[in-house]
Amino acid sequence: MTSLRKYLACSILAVALVLLFIPAVRATAESFIVRAGQEKTRALNLATEDHVQIRFTVTGQAANVLDFYIADPNGNEMATFGTTGNVNYAFICSQESEYNLHFSNIASAEDKLVSLDYEVQYYIFGMDQMLLLTLIVVGICVNAVTVFIAM
Repeated sequence: MTSLRKYLACSILAVALVLLFIPAVRATAESFIVRAGQEKTRALNLATEDHVQIRFTVTGQAANVLDFYIADPNGNEMATFGTTGNVNYAFICSQESEYNLHFSNIASAEDKLVSLDYEVQYYIFGMDQMLLLTLIVVGICVNAVTVFIAM
């Protein structure tokens, strides 16, 4: 009986440690200035099947807009928004690599403040990572209870 309790305690501890070190969602919020006549990029390193949500707003003195597009790993524009001041866009990553967010203020004579936040949800085998880890924990617990009952 004592060895079973040790096994169960070690199993629960191991699963808890794994869950602590594997993030299910990565969220980032930042603000930066895009100077007049310049362009800034932000890189997102993504894995296949990651779900990405991008939101940003632009603040300027006269106009609250700039040009924005997203480039895939091959450098192709995968989503073009033109001149905009507010974006809320979601996509599923089709290829593991670096995707670039391009904020272009080339056509303006004033600096723009961009408030960007994005969220990446990780998926494994088409299943949300947190759900998959929860199912693994439940499976380990059911296995431990079955072993306990069998003893």
